[in-house]
Amino acid sequence: MLLVLVGLLASCKGWTNAGAEIRIGVVASLSGELSDASGMGMFNAAHLAVDEVNEAGGLKIGNRTHPVTLLIKDDRDQPDEAVRVTRELVQEKAIAIIGPPLSRNAIPVADLAESLQLPMITPTATNPQVTLGKKYIFRIAFIDDFQGNVMARFAREDLGITRAAVLYDVASAYNRGLAEYFKQEFERAGGTIVASETYTTGEQDFRKQLQRILAAQPQVLFLPNYPPEIVRQIQQARQVGITATFIGGDSWGDLDLATYPESEGAFFSALWSPEVTNQTSKAFIQTYQQTYNQMPDDSAAMTYDALGLLFQALQTQGVVEPEAIRQGLANIQRYEGASGALEFNGTGDPEKSAIVLQFKSGKAVFYREVLP
Repeated sequence: MLLVLVGLLASCKGWTNAGAEIRIGVVASLSGELSDASGMGMFNAAHLAVDEVNEAGGLKIGNRTHPVTLLIKDDRDQPDEAVRVTRELVQEKAIAIIGPPLSRNAIPVADLAESLQLPMITPTATNPQVTLGKKYIFRIAFIDDFQGNVMARFAREDLGITRAAVLYDVASAYNRGLAEYFKQEFERAGGTIVASETYTTGEQDFRKQLQRILAAQPQVLFLPNYPPEIVRQIQQARQVGITATFIGGDSWGDLDLATYPESEGAFFSALWSPEVTNQTSKAFIQTYQQTYNQMPDDSAAMTYDALGLLFQALQTQGVVEPEAIRQGLANIQRYEGASGALEFNGTGDPEKSAIVLQFKSGKAVFYREVLP
């Protein structure tokens, strides 16, 4: 979609009738434990999207063509820092915010952005609280009740599992919410949760909880947590004797877990896979590879789409005003993006397919697509 948009802008080369620059804020985790997982994908894709528009002459809004400037801030994967840098972006006249990528940081930033009537699009945050009750907050990802239900049904129906256990961080909204959605749907589908164990952020030794899980004899162990906790958990689980199949949420795609032998055979839900493509995603993958000499990840594809949605809303409305941008985003019913088809039904949450991947022989491979 964005690549098509750039083609339409080609006639604007030379900044004819140029307007003031459009400043767009990006809040990404460029440092911290998950910086390698989502930060650089966001950084690269944001630059790619904006460079394509500027190289084509800028963004035509109304009868003026505007250069687009990125203002990128590092939230260091800390909620307080995410809020602080968002306030900086407001002072620097950003018209909208892309990010943060993680729910634990996106929730407080969304609260702030909503209070300021500042449009925000998070590429990958999945917790429902990010957008709940808000008019100015949007996302590209599916939400946790959907992916929790997907993985519960997958375990119950595709794998034929009747006994499941869960281990999750009770202090994190993402982990806690996804665990609860999984448990509810698994039991609704006729399965039994034989063990549900918790810990708090920062813990590194999970063997006590895992010993109790071992005694319950589950067939699958659901770990809706963040790396590097996942690595320690799968290693310690095998050490105490758990042989159950591991399953996880979209956070499992944030680390190269396939390099750990304990992950072999595990399944997890993913926001995007380069194996499920449309014309937009094929063009995006090709351009991203040519530019950065690597394959894009889900955070890259979804950041690219977040900017594409914002550009479309601005062009449709023809003015650079918060309420107009909000209306433009809210009125987009279907968007064929790099991360797939997005359908919005009057909320900030799209209907979007989930991808189930499996770790096999050191790689995450496509297993199936689950439609909304």
